Amino acid sequence: MKFTILKKDKTSRARIGVIETLHGAIQTPVFMPVGTQGTVKAMTPRDLDEAGAEIILGNTYHLHLRPGDRLISQMGGLHRFMAWDKPVLTDSGGFQAFSLGQVTTVTEEGVLFKSPLDGALVHLTPETAIEIQENLAPDFMMAFDECLPYPATFEETEASVQRTWRWALRSNSAWRKREEIALVGIVQGGFYQPLRKRSLELLLEVDFPAYAMGGISVGEPKQFMNETVEAIIPQFPEEKPRYLMGVGTPEDLLFGVMSGVDMFDCTLPTRHGRTGQLFTRLGELNIKNACYADDREPVDPKCGCY
Repeated sequence: MKFTILKKDKTSRARIGVIETLHGAIQTPVFMPVGTQGTVKAMTPRDLDEAGAEIILGNTYHLHLRPGDRLISQMGGLHRFMAWDKPVLTDSGGFQAFSLGQVTTVTEEGVLFKSPLDGALVHLTPETAIEIQENLAPDFMMAFDECLPYPATFEETEASVQRTWRWALRSNSAWRKREEIALVGIVQGGFYQPLRKRSLELLLEVDFPAYAMGGISVGEPKQFMNETVEAIIPQFPEEKPRYLMGVGTPEDLLFGVMSGVDMFDCTLPTRHGRTGQLFTRLGELNIKNACYADDREPVDPKCGCY
């Protein structure tokens, strides 16, 4: 993976660049549609290509449970499995393990949870998360981290930062340093800026190929998110891709770009689309509302998209 900054904005921290991978180039800033279980719901790979998607996500947690990362590896990796020849990023699975409420035990070793499919106990550790992701063979994979719910106390968050760092060290040790897969470190720390800075300082010692900010958009007030992004993202390494995880409204994307973010992902656009909630220049509208039943006008008169 190679990242080149092409131009910087003179009035903000925004920048444009290009990330080169073995599966093609990615123009940044970039939004990454989420294909949690190996597909972006309600869209074919051809649809994504026509829409201009340059990279999509898969999820370690879900793909490990079904159909299984070893099966996907036998089928030629995630790219071949889902017929997508452009770059892919896989999440470590930690966020899903915590957010889906399946966690039974969190220890220094890892996370023990019950599979929502059959109730079987699954042990996810930094080492197994990396092994699963390497079986999936993406272009980017995430270090295993602990994502706390909002709100969390300073003491809880401080302990989580230390654990995330130790898990990052183990993730880095488990990574086989294959040139085609870049390992991304995840900065945690909740909405305590000193802890965010400390988390970043610790991860910088590992010198990951790219850095991400996790634990954002987990139910906190918008002001907290904006203050944290604006304060911490500019401290990320200038020469490496900066990834803001789980952020997807048009306003949040613009704010992130202005703060210096290069990569975004979120399930919001496709989830909203499936339920008829549409983003337009004039704001959101629900196309299922009765007032649009016999409306002949385009959703957005200024949009030339298909």
